[in-house]
Formats: sequence, C-alpha cells, structure tokens
Amino acid sequence: MSQLRDLIFIPEACHVPSGPKMATKIIHFIVNGKVERAEFGADCTAEDVKDLFCAAAEASPHHILKLYKSNGSVVNISPMLESNSQDSYYQLEVVASELQSIAITTDVGNMEQRLVRSQRLMNPSMKVSESLISFGVCGLRLCHLETKVQEEAGKTPEIISDLKSQVDSFKRKLESIKHLSWMGLFRDECPQQFSKFPLKAKVPQVNKDEEHREVRRRFLNMSSLQVIEEVREHLKTPTFDNWQWEEPEMLVLLQVMFTDLDLLTVFHFEVDILQNFLFEVYCHYNNIPFHNFQHCFCVTQMMYGLIWLTDLRNKLDPMDLLIMLTSALCHDLDHPGYSNVYQINAQTKLALRYNDISPLENHHCAVAFGILAKEESNILKHVTTEQYKHIRAGMIKCILATDMARHNEILNNFKSIQSVFDFRNRDHTEVLMKIMLKVSDISNEARPMAVAEPWLVCLLQEFFNQDTNKTAPLSKQSSSAAFSKVPSKQNGAQKQ
Repeated sequence: MSQLRDLIFIPEACHVPSGPKMATKIIHFIVNGKVERAEFGADCTAEDVKDLFCAAAEASPHHILKLYKSNGSVVNISPMLESNSQDSYYQLEVVASELQSIAITTDVGNMEQRLVRSQRLMNPSMKVSESLISFGVCGLRLCHLETKVQEEAGKTPEIISDLKSQVDSFKRKLESIKHLSWMGLFRDECPQQFSKFPLKAKVPQVNKDEEHREVRRRFLNMSSLQVIEEVREHLKTPTFDNWQWEEPEMLVLLQVMFTDLDLLTVFHFEVDILQNFLFEVYCHYNNIPFHNFQHCFCVTQMMYGLIWLTDLRNKLDPMDLLIMLTSALCHDLDHPGYSNVYQINAQTKLALRYNDISPLENHHCAVAFGILAKEESNILKHVTTEQYKHIRAGMIKCILATDMARHNEILNNFKSIQSVFDFRNRDHTEVLMKIMLKVSDISNEARPMAVAEPWLVCLLQEFFNQDTNKTAPLSKQSSSAAFSKVPSKQNGAQKQ
C-alpha cells in the first residue's frame, strides 16, 4: 500500500471493506493533482456529499468548491451527481479560499465536532471507495514536521506536542466508533442491521427566517475568501452558469463585482455595510419561480459582464457604473409574481398606490431605497448630498425603464441617437444606462441553452401560477393559450 494522502481517501489498490448491498454511484475525480474515486448512495444528503468532497480537497466547510467536467462545464456537487468512468475524470477545485492555508489544520476540535455530527447522521448509504481510516497520517505528518523543526530549532515546539496529543485523543475516539457514515466508513467486526428499503434523507423543514440566518452565516463565513482568477474572469462573460452556485456563494460573487469595479474604493464603502446591503437585497426577493434572487443575480452578472465587455469602465463615470450595477441588483425587489397587467386589473394595493403607472417598478424602487435608508445597510452613507441625489435619480430612471409598457418608447429613443451617440452627452448616457439594464433583464436568451432553458420553464411556471389565480380578470396575454408554445420574445412575456 502506498502512503495515504489524507484522512479519508487512499489509493485504489487497497481493499474495500464489505458493506451492505445498495445502489451506489462511483465518481472518479482529480483533486490537487491526484486521482481519487468515491462511492455514495443516491439517498445521501447534499450536505454529506459536499462534506465528503471538502475532505478530499482538504478544505474547510465554508470554502467554495466546484466540480468540472472534462469540457470545462460545472456540475453540481450533490447526490444527483452522475457517475463517470476512469476516462472522463471530474476536476475538483477550491475556487474560493483563505489567502493563506496550510495542509495540517491546528483546529482538531473542528474535526471532533464533525465526528459528533457523523455519529448523529448514521447514514449507511455513503462510503468512499477503497476507504479505511488511518489517523496515522496525521501522526506521520506531525512526526515529519517535528523532525524538520528539531533540525532547525533544536527542540520540539509546544504547539507540535499539543497537536500530537489531540491527534492521539481523536484517534482513540475514532477507534471506539462502530459506524462513521459521514466519512463513509464501516467496521467489519460490527455488522449493522439495515432495512430492505433504502433510507430516504430527511429534509428538515425550516422557516424563512431560519433559512435567511443560515444563508447569512454561510455568506459571512465565505466573504473573506479569495475567489480564484479563473472564476473572476468567467464572471465577466455571458456564458456564466448561475445554476451551479448556491445563494451564499452568489452573495460572495456580488461582493466581488462591487470590489473589482473599484466601487468600494471610490465611494468609501465599508465592507460590513456592503455585506449587510447585499444580504438585505437577498432577503427582499420572494421565493417565486422566476422573479427571485437567482434572477436578480443573473441580471446583475450580465450587467457586470457587459460593463467589462464594452469597456464602459473607461467610458462612464464610476457613479454611473454604481447606478447600473445597483439598479440591476434591485430591479425586481419584492416582486410578488404577478405582472403589472394583473396588478392593474385586480386593483391591487400597488396599483392603487401608484395610480396604475408602473406599479411593480415603482415598488421595486421604494423597497431599494427603504434598504438604503437603514444605517446598517446604507452603502451610500459616505457620498455627498448631491451625489446621493444623482444616484437616486439614476436608479429610479433605470428601474422604471424595465416596465415593458415603455419598451418601444425607450428603444426608439436609443435608435434615434445611435448614429450621433456621444459619451459626453448626459441625455445619451442616460438612455444607454436604461438600455443596458433592459438588455440584462431579458438576457437569458443570449446565454447557453443549458442555462437559458431552465429559466424559460421558471417563467412559464410563474405565468401559470398567475393564470390559475382567478381573483381578477386578466388580459389575453396571461391566458393559458399563451403558454402552449415558447414565446418568440422573452421580453414580451417577462413584465407584461
């Protein structure tokens, strides 16, 4: 047997302990330049599978990991991950991590907490192929480190001795546990009794507040990570795949967008205030099929990408870049899933409040500035009064421009100035900023088919939900007949 690489994975030449017969998936992948193979059952929880790959990459739980196919596309790390062959390895990479990391963690207590959690899970369906545990690996590493330090310093530092004691203690605990399902381990001498029916993962029911707290916790844990350059560059392209990123990770990427456009420096944003602002924006998007936080992220990412692709960073004032990016972020805040046509026909509170004039878009603006009115989430706290007025006016103009009732008016206006467009003309740049947000808002059709098609399903689902609500007369545009075929224009369906 060759030397073990880490606590969980070992070379494929080793013997696999016999275990219960169950449907498993075999995953071949490369991590840190080494080939590994893992097996797990489809009834494992997503958290278990992610923890497994975190261990393989020697990453902490709040690092961001992504799994790539041989063609470079990202696949979800989940129980639904497709098995592959040895000829088509996945590539496991840590795409966001601390600035400095070391191979041997000094936080053995954290590993102990995972052991306790693994005892609670007791999920017999998950195992790492060829897996055996050998805490001797840590011992070997520490011995090697101790020898090296002794050669240089002449004595063993106290921290090394403490680590060795903790490792020995943890090793004894491991040896006393019969079943370590989280690590994919089973002891041959203590066979378990299993039901003939596979266990189904229990998904705990959490309320909205608990879900938001968990997203915030994960976001803040991840927020100090350094996103690798490849991801930062891909974030600037229209081919970016939102479906492969979770909500806390999206918040991290939104923070990257504001950072890489130098908006924090120019406008003296405080990092914690920006994080509060991004989290508040997340909280104010509803859990509906289409106009949700993922849509917000996609529109903002497309706006961000267009800014880089068209070199607007060198052509527009930083304040205009801030207006465009923040408008994209806030353009559908608190969208209820029912269109303006519905709002007006149903005489909803929004329609009555805004006199049937762009009720949704006016509401999105109001919610955005409600968030900015809070001291803890006011990213504009250090701008001057004149700058604030300019930013507020610009955001309102941009967000109101996303009302499709004004589509032809704005488009014709843009066409009329194309031949004489001048970046020094404020009227011209304002029209451009509106067009940029409108383009970003309906940009799904410009993305790869694998990214665009799921969005079409979400859009139609939201319209179906609206159509089945018979509390108000609706226009023919929202009738079921409108959903029997793919719309020729996405922008003809989104806002009407």
